[in-house]
Amino acid sequence: MKASVALGAALASVLAMSVATQTASAAEGKDKEKCFGVAKKGANDCASANGSHSCAGQAKTDNDPNEWKFVAAGTCEKMGGKTMPPGK
Repeated sequence: MKASVALGAALASVLAMSVATQTASAAEGKDKEKCFGVAKKGANDCASANGSHSCAGQAKTDNDPNEWKFVAAGTCEKMGGKTMPPGK
């Protein structure tokens, strides 16, 4: 019985964190933009533009033009990045 209560509490905690993260991400999106070519190895924010992987933190090299990070709106090009993926 104790194990199922602990499991339930852990699951509830994970779900609450997920909702909080999604809410924060939605709020950040309004003053942020995707910036391609500025992510460091292992520090990209989501899937690569060329489809080589589908998750955050999987960039293999620094400043790969297919990898992106969210940055403050209007700062991408100042950082040496591009707001569009390669080939577009």
